[in-house]
Amino acid sequence: MSENCTGNCSNCQSNCESRKKESFIEQTNEYNTIKNVIAVISGKGGVGKSTVSSLLAVELNKKGYKVGILDADITGPSIPKAFGINQNAMQHELGILPAESKNGIKIMSINMMLKEHDAPVVWRGPVIAGAVKQFWQDVIWGELDYLIIDCPPGTGDVPLTVFQTVPLDGAIIVTSPQDLVSLIVTKAYNMAKMMNINVLGLVENMSYVKCPDCGKEFSIFGSGTESLAKEIGIDLLAKMPIDLSLSTMVDNGNIENVKENYLEKAVEKAQEIKKV
Repeated sequence: MSENCTGNCSNCQSNCESRKKESFIEQTNEYNTIKNVIAVISGKGGVGKSTVSSLLAVELNKKGYKVGILDADITGPSIPKAFGINQNAMQHELGILPAESKNGIKIMSINMMLKEHDAPVVWRGPVIAGAVKQFWQDVIWGELDYLIIDCPPGTGDVPLTVFQTVPLDGAIIVTSPQDLVSLIVTKAYNMAKMMNINVLGLVENMSYVKCPDCGKEFSIFGSGTESLAKEIGIDLLAKMPIDLSLSTMVDNGNIENVKENYLEKAVEKAQEIKKV
């Protein structure tokens, strides 16, 4: 430490040992009380990450928790459709008001701010990342036990923005069982660990298909996620099947009517955070 040190590191160019670590964490809206934040991430697209985000919120809601979903997949938003939400978000003098599902899950997505819901979002990375920060800072979530953040796939601008600016309590990685994705899962896991994010576990989607006649399960995309989870040292929280009834409910906006609890262990992991 220099003898001329004022204790203010913000304008100092020195790299002395006493220099404070810079934090990029942003404060949420002053009217919010959000106890736990969980990011749902994936190394690649098309693995059902948004379905897992939605089902996790639904199951936590069924247990009596106050839940919200922040749809951070700006260029490929699908959360509103899964819940049958077609209205736009409302602007309030204190901030942006999210929509609510039939069972009271609060939802914010870029689709709810577009004049036409099928209009493409043709934005560059910094603008997209800025929209995600706005959903965290300006949306009036109110009191939530859990905020689920549905991140876009990969390790680019938006996941990095979420990891750096939102105080996450954990992340769940979603994958499919092909051997091809093992390297991609490891990349997502390593990114989370690099950012000091607690990885709660791994969810394998499209794990198998069950024969409607004999009930036998067929792993048509192969297997290997269990060994991968052991290799990187995290829990395999669920093996979700290819389920036509689930796909139909998502397409029809009725995901809250799903009866099967595929994510029981994931919900238990979320409850173990012990901040509720």
